[in-house]
Parts: sequence; C-alpha cells; structure tokens
Amino acid sequence: MNRSTKTISPTSTACSDLRSRFVEGLSPSERESILNAATPRRFHAKSVVVDQGRVGNHLFLLTIGRARHFFITETGQKILLNWLVPGDIFGAYAGLVTPVPSLFGAETVKDCVALAWDRATFRGLVARYPRLLDNGLLIATSYLTWFLAAHEALTCHPARQRLAQVLISLAKGIGQKVSGGFELDVTNEELAYLANVTLFTVSRLLSQWQRQGVVLKSRGKVLLRSPERLFVRAA
Repeated sequence: MNRSTKTISPTSTACSDLRSRFVEGLSPSERESILNAATPRRFHAKSVVVDQGRVGNHLFLLTIGRARHFFITETGQKILLNWLVPGDIFGAYAGLVTPVPSLFGAETVKDCVALAWDRATFRGLVARYPRLLDNGLLIATSYLTWFLAAHEALTCHPARQRLAQVLISLAKGIGQKVSGGFELDVTNEELAYLANVTLFTVSRLLSQWQRQGVVLKSRGKVLLRSPERLFVRAA
C-alpha cells in the first residue's frame, strides 16, 4: 500500500530550483502555473507508487529522493529498470486519453517527495500547454534508448562489461561527485539485478577492480574513482 502525505507547496525552493525536461521550453509563469496545479506528496522509502498492470490516475514529477522503474515477470522475478532522480517523471500512462494498465511499476528507493497531477488536471494542462506533450515524447524516447542499450548489453556483452556499464551509467545518473570520484548509493544485489549477473560475480569483479584502484567498495556504497579507467579495465 502506498503511504503518502501532503508535504510542501509546489512553489517551494525544492521545486523552484528543479531542473526537469518535463517543463523545458516553458516560460517561468507557465512553469509556475503547471507546478501549482499539482498536489505535493511524500512517499516513504520502498513504497510502490505505480503498480504494474494497473491503471494509474496520477502523473508524478520527482522533486526529492530517488526511485526506479521495475518489472515483475510471469514467474515472479523482479527486474530493476532505469533509476529516477529529481526532475524525472513517472506514471505517464495516466496522461493518455484512454486509460491503459502500466507495463511496469515504480517504487521509491529513499524517502521521496513528488508532485502529482490527476488525469483530468494533466489533460487540461496539455491542452493549454502543448509543449508538455512534446517534452513527454522526448522523455519517452530517452527511456526507449535506455531499454535498447540495456537489451544490447545483455545480449552482446560479457558480464564484466555489463557490470562496468551499469556502474558508469549510475555514476552519470545518481552518482554524487565527491573527492576522489563518484559515490554510488547502491548494493551488490542491486548491481546484480541491473547487470543480470550473480552476486558472486559482482563481489568478484568489484574486489578485482578495487585491487586495481578503480573502485572502493564499502557497505551499501561504491566509490567509482574513474569511469574512463573502469571502461578500459572492463574491455
């Protein structure tokens, strides 16, 4: 069950400073109008916000925290998909004219705050601001690009290259720039899911790369010292 409460106003600092492709190309007044039409909601970590296979009625824009898409196979296996950071949208199926079940779900990784528009409100905004539809299509294209790249990696690349690519992609997406590299808040289990390898393989490769000085592993975190060096080591 989703656990959420209203938290901040859409025009708070967290939103006024937010960069999002969803509202690119819109004037400040248009952005303000769109954000003010949303309802702010807080979600605890590990909450399922969008249920796979169910018709959703809300489009979400993440403003604080981190989330991710996932897919549950017919055999019950959970496959982790792309990560979501502040500025990303999810639950976009709710913006379609005809309600359809979501192909995949979305869950929070940390405590999150998101802006939510119900279907009727969002459809009204699209009619008023057509640029929202263009931005949504561009975002959908970027997701498709991610899925194609992931599929290519799974079918064409060996395990060490897949894991390296996952680490490099995470560094670009959710990595925190710190002294000495990019800090990733990610577990071995999550890396195994994302790279489609075993936990043993993740542990073995990280230990190997740590001895080579490319990464530094600690509990629940990975420090990627140099994406370029990792790419060369994994080739």
